[in-house]
Amino acid sequence: MKRVKKTVAVALATLMSVSLLAGCGKKTVTPTPTPDAVVPTSDVQPTGDVTPSGTPVKPTVLTDDDAIYDAALSEYEQYLEKAHGEVKNISLRYTLEAIAEAKLMESAVYIPGSSNGGAYAISRVAPYTVGYCLWGNDSYRFHQAVVVKGNPIKPADRNALRAKWNELKGTGTYEAYVKQYLTEKGYSLKDSYTLTYSTDPATWDISNTYLAADSEAIVNTFDNLIEYDNEGTMRPALAESWTVSDDGLTYTLKIRQGAKWVDSQGRALGEVTADDFVAGMQHCLDCDMTSYLVEGVIKGAAEYLAGDITDFAQVGVKAEDDYTLVYTLEQTTPYFMTMMAYNPFAPVFRKYFLSQGGAFGKDAWAEACESDNMKYGIDKDHIAYCGPYLVTNATKASKLVFSANPNYWNKDNINIKTITWLYNDGKDATKAYNDMKAEVIDGCGLNTEALELAKNDGWFDEYHYTSGTDATSFGSFLNLYRQAYALANDPTQVISGLTDEQKDLANLCMQNVHFRRAFAFAYDRIAYNAQVVGDEVAALSVINSYTPGNFVQLTEDVTIEMNGTSKTFKAGTYYGAIMQAQIDADGVPMKVWDPTLEEGAGSSAGYDGWYNPANAVAELKKAAEELGITIDKDHPVHIELSYPSEVNAYANRANALKKSVEASTNGAIIVDLLDCVSLTNWYYDGYYTTAGSECNYNVYDCSGWGPDYGDPQTYLNSFQREIGDMIHVLGIY
Repeated sequence: MKRVKKTVAVALATLMSVSLLAGCGKKTVTPTPTPDAVVPTSDVQPTGDVTPSGTPVKPTVLTDDDAIYDAALSEYEQYLEKAHGEVKNISLRYTLEAIAEAKLMESAVYIPGSSNGGAYAISRVAPYTVGYCLWGNDSYRFHQAVVVKGNPIKPADRNALRAKWNELKGTGTYEAYVKQYLTEKGYSLKDSYTLTYSTDPATWDISNTYLAADSEAIVNTFDNLIEYDNEGTMRPALAESWTVSDDGLTYTLKIRQGAKWVDSQGRALGEVTADDFVAGMQHCLDCDMTSYLVEGVIKGAAEYLAGDITDFAQVGVKAEDDYTLVYTLEQTTPYFMTMMAYNPFAPVFRKYFLSQGGAFGKDAWAEACESDNMKYGIDKDHIAYCGPYLVTNATKASKLVFSANPNYWNKDNINIKTITWLYNDGKDATKAYNDMKAEVIDGCGLNTEALELAKNDGWFDEYHYTSGTDATSFGSFLNLYRQAYALANDPTQVISGLTDEQKDLANLCMQNVHFRRAFAFAYDRIAYNAQVVGDEVAALSVINSYTPGNFVQLTEDVTIEMNGTSKTFKAGTYYGAIMQAQIDADGVPMKVWDPTLEEGAGSSAGYDGWYNPANAVAELKKAAEELGITIDKDHPVHIELSYPSEVNAYANRANALKKSVEASTNGAIIVDLLDCVSLTNWYYDGYYTTAGSECNYNVYDCSGWGPDYGDPQTYLNSFQREIGDMIHVLGIY
């Protein structure tokens, strides 16, 4: 995400321990030498610029980031800017955002892959008892989880609870019902929850990260101003109440009195006050990791980030007194309160932060980071806690233990007293399943190997269910200008096998929209997904857009010009339907919305609306014509896909992608598998990179996006020019 939000890594952990997203994960095989691939033809004319004499100019590889961006994403940018400017008519805003996303999908720089969930699983955790929200971090808060001892929850009971959740949602009574229901059914409840993870936090400073692997852990150590409960309702947390001015520009929140800051040993440090949220916002802007969220939203934030304001008192975050916090906005932002469930609104205890070598002010923070005195956030013992848990054990590549905070303001209302994360690197595909059966962990997804075991031992029939999907979007990212051909952090590792000529040809082709679409249409995402979750449920988690099509819907009728034709979308129309209308108007053969699914409500998930070998061949022909080259099995384009061979499921998935693309294009596109061997190298191949020039692949599928707040902008901003969190994964900026 942006360097502008949390990047979510591939959901390896989803198939190890249900409910926890972690690490990244993917593919294998070393590339093999191939013959020269570029053979210009005399009978095909390029369609590039024309010289004054009328001679066509053969397309060349663009090397300027802005030029590359303009060529690929100018229409997306145009509509996104229009949407950004529309703050009063929220339905028109959603419509413009949907059109912007249609243009993003048509560009095929990103190919939607899958969401979390939609897989067979077995679990001791009752459904909908973890924080329920499609955005922010509250879905990683586990203090309200209801977990049973002994055997997992049976499918019939799980289905009954799901039905009751739909009935009770919003009443605040579902959690109590779950406890009563399970007890009456003979289950025993426990106050611990054990699950797995695959990536250790790189920092414990919530303001200084956009990575989900960090946020998932840290969020359990502090409270935000508000929190979404397990019914999806926004509830007071450290803010007891709030009011909004008539013009929508001023939000005044009353801070809960009596909430305490403690250290990692539980020793009191001070009281939570309004100033902690002022300090937290300044630290967020100083770090500039998730500042994109409030830039242009909170008054003065953009100017502070640009250096035009150096006095933070001029930024629209004020502590009027110890218990009154005021945010002043640049413009009306209807979704502003939904943003408070994410990192920039986390509190920072000013006195403790300074005692650990921290500093306020962009320059002062930069200097502090270079100092040996800077200890804040380096580990669990150098942060202050005001949330439900203290981290009592953090052993790298082993375990994380969260123990109930005895000084937590709401300590009497948490169900789980101990949360334990156990490390699982995914090398043993059946470890999570065996650990779940042995009650070492409390749930797991069933990958292909575990599924076979579960069917053989009877646990599948007895306990399995299909997990629900969420709003996370994993996919494949195409490098528009590859410059790295080895790991940026260790040039001796993950070395490309492409020849110089193949490298140049791949860059040329990746900058052509028809070539990118050819690749997108050539790859069977259901077969790809099946390598991890199995054939039976492979389609369930497949997604066809970046923002889920049902993420928002219009609240009033909207009439808009679409390719010169007036089009009216009625109140209640889903975002995905508008996106599809624009794609259809543009004549691009991809399906991102199916109105017949979900009992007629429609859906953007659960099917593959992109895969079509005939369309792939047609687009490849257009690409060859525009580029003035021959692309066929005798003159193929070689592109590299990186993957970690130590994880068998990801190796299989890489090979499935390779097989599909090569078969669909009759060998005109060759996918060479670049073996990173380890998960760590795979992460450093792209997920941990900070600049496009460091991205060592032509295609990468070890990353994704989870929404920060309740507006499609939370997805779309990640591909903004220069500042978007995901833009560097495309090899630029």
